[in-house]
Amino acid sequence: MISGIVIALGGLFGLGVYYLLFGNLLSEATVAGLRIKGGLNSAQKEKLNSHFQFYQQLPPKSKALFEYRVANFIRMKEFVPRNMTHVTEEMQVLIAASAIQLTFGYPKVFLSYFRYVIVFPDQFFSNSGQRYHKGEVNPKAKAIVLSWKHFVEGYSKSDGVNLGLHEMAHALQLENIVMNDEYDFLDSEAIKHWQALASAEIVRIQNDAASFFREYGASNHAEFFAVAVENFFERPVAFHDYQPALYSALARLLKQDPMLLSHK
Repeated sequence: MISGIVIALGGLFGLGVYYLLFGNLLSEATVAGLRIKGGLNSAQKEKLNSHFQFYQQLPPKSKALFEYRVANFIRMKEFVPRNMTHVTEEMQVLIAASAIQLTFGYPKVFLSYFRYVIVFPDQFFSNSGQRYHKGEVNPKAKAIVLSWKHFVEGYSKSDGVNLGLHEMAHALQLENIVMNDEYDFLDSEAIKHWQALASAEIVRIQNDAASFFREYGASNHAEFFAVAVENFFERPVAFHDYQPALYSALARLLKQDPMLLSHK
């Protein structure tokens, strides 16, 4: 859910060579060039090992980069508790991991426009939306807002419904169009290709035709992208089998391919 703004996806997503980071594709020079140091402590790494499948599947070099980026994301954000006493270390690590999972193909992107991650224990009443939400991205407040209960539920099963990935996808959309240090890192030609394929699938859903994606994805292009991202990471093989061209377009946009991990 994007709060208080309507996103036109044209021109949002980028074109580039895959930065896959899986296996030998991550070189020693790349690791050194990104100055991987000052990462997570052993307790934080254990939280990823115990609870974050994407990290578990990465080869060692890529894990090192993932840890560094999670630590950096945590340092860059203020985690704000709402209706709870504090945001625990585990919450910070796993929420940061969700953002880095999505942006792993863009090693210098940390969604820096968003200064705050606001965490509720459960669904919350949104003043901007005037209804209860499980999550939202509020560009005016520079905040990503999440229900911890529903964030955890999203990573507890691979059914294509993942609150963390969904809201981070909205944040990524905004990050590319709001003037900041990470502005315009995605290429307009690639999004045109994505949008053309996405438009056809949205019409298919709206016409009640059988679709791999849930109905909410047909609300608009921004919501379809977020729903597609959920399935891209949670059900990559099934997504690819359903619509290979759409899957490949998203892999191109995000500069990674989760099927490489699922086939390890």
